[in-house]
Amino acid sequence: MSVDNSDGTEEPGWDVDPEDEQGVAVLAALARQLKTWRESAGMRAAEFGAAIQYGEDLVRKVEAGKRIPRPEYLDRADEVLNAGGKISAMKADLEQVRYPKKVRDLKNREAKAVEIGTYNNHNIYGLLQTEEYAAALFRMRRPAYSPDEVERNLAGRMARKAIFERSPAPALSFVQEEVALRRRIGGTMVLRRQLEHLLEVSQLPNVEFQVMPTDREDHAGMGGLIELLKFEDGSGVGRSEGAFHSRPVSLPRQLRILELRYGIIRAQALTPRESRAFVEELLGET
Repeated sequence: MSVDNSDGTEEPGWDVDPEDEQGVAVLAALARQLKTWRESAGMRAAEFGAAIQYGEDLVRKVEAGKRIPRPEYLDRADEVLNAGGKISAMKADLEQVRYPKKVRDLKNREAKAVEIGTYNNHNIYGLLQTEEYAAALFRMRRPAYSPDEVERNLAGRMARKAIFERSPAPALSFVQEEVALRRRIGGTMVLRRQLEHLLEVSQLPNVEFQVMPTDREDHAGMGGLIELLKFEDGSGVGRSEGAFHSRPVSLPRQLRILELRYGIIRAQALTPRESRAFVEELLGET
């Protein structure tokens, strides 16, 4: 997160990605409305910033559409400007752009999916990650993310976990490589809490969680991760590191290849019951 306030404190919010056309458009409209509300109240930017407890520089950046404010910024603005909830209601628009575009696109696809299947190898799959595990992953990225990028990506990943609260619940299937369950990302306690979280999630009635043991002689997932999403109309989208140049595909013949590979992986992995027992044993060793 960047430091712009005169007192050296961190300026809350996220920088706008100029290549995110949808985000830029939404923020421009939001910025115009905020500036109109402030000017209608007869308040200068500095005065308004002091009233909502943010710096004048941030106010000007938000009103120029160059900075994505936090939701509490809108709540404070609504209260100070006596907007009667109209500014706070803009949080729904803000929700569309506060995460990176690729995360928004993935979240939107997951929100429409009735079935999701994944195989992951190097680290635990995003939907299954605890916040502290995910934060540790983002911080170790090279080239390094800035603190602002870490926070924004982390918020996006945690927002995706809303899928577990959907009703009707989608059918979720996860196959996780054993090595990722042993790798102490973030340290021993972070891993312990992550393993505990996996046990909790694996007991949900719409979730099938499986472990692929390292000692398997036959392994259909050596080409890399696989993600498969199916939708209510029968269509689907999939991606695999080992096929189609790692690009998302949606043609039936392409999806059949990924589905075949994923089906074999599931057959080669431990059963869900065996997998829970395996994670419990790992937890006892950690």
